[in-house]
Amino acid sequence: MKFRSDPQQHLKGSLAAMFTPFTASGDVDHDSLRNMVQWQIASGSSGITIGGSTGEPSAQSVEERAAAIRATAEAIGDRVPFMAGTGTAKLQETLELTQAAVDAGADASMIITPYYSRPTQEALYRWYATIATEFPQMPFVIYNVPSRTAVDMAPETVARLFRDFDNIVGIKETTKDFEHFSRVMHLAGKDLLVWSGIELLCLPLMAIGGVGFISALANIAPKASADMYNAWVEGDFETARKIHYGVHPLVDLLFVETNPAPSKWLMAEAGLISSDYVRPPLITPTDAGLKKITELMEAGREYLTPVDGFRIAK
Repeated sequence: MKFRSDPQQHLKGSLAAMFTPFTASGDVDHDSLRNMVQWQIASGSSGITIGGSTGEPSAQSVEERAAAIRATAEAIGDRVPFMAGTGTAKLQETLELTQAAVDAGADASMIITPYYSRPTQEALYRWYATIATEFPQMPFVIYNVPSRTAVDMAPETVARLFRDFDNIVGIKETTKDFEHFSRVMHLAGKDLLVWSGIELLCLPLMAIGGVGFISALANIAPKASADMYNAWVEGDFETARKIHYGVHPLVDLLFVETNPAPSKWLMAEAGLISSDYVRPPLITPTDAGLKKITELMEAGREYLTPVDGFRIAK
């Protein structure tokens, strides 16, 4: 929890939205998870998140997710900020997972909007208010991803929560509606921490006041993601834009089939993790998918981060 006391200062840069590795038999693979953490930090990631959409949270039990949070926190060891995804569709489970993140020493908790039930804006306000009140010392980041949850956090609701609760510090916006970003930031003010969960909007968001990236791209290209952020903040806009356009094939690779199946396949092939297993209802890439993934991998190879020194025994 080294960075928990000052999220405005520390929760910036390229934060890797890590997937959850599984063994070939389908169990959570803590050895591969720890290996991923070491590689991410060595590759320049500013921080690490786990338990977001890329982490297949809805396919895991509360106990599995809590154990992964503990394993990740231990592997990080306060070297970089750790943001734990602790949201579910059930309030009691969300509170239980958030308590696990608090106990593990996570620096912040990212809470997805409750999926499937399609709550109203007032209901969303009360949901986040309840969680923020329960854990007043824990910084919270709202995770808005309407394509997965069927509900969209209105800018007015975000601003209201940010105004009413000191420990609601930011939002990860995963929407392709860039106007939405602007309205959120306009209503909430410049102190709200805002990240994009849409890879190709990460760099554009910096131009209007974003604080960094929370990107699935860092699962396969953490150095490129970190270099793009660093180039931007150092004023080297030409390099930042070069990387932004250079990673287009890798971004497309991530979504050839449902994320995180393509990135898991690639990282298993590279030797960073022991298996490319994804839990049902997801499946590993099809033959047609692998053909496209391979083509995109070759197109973006310059920006892939090598795993030399971090290969794991399969």
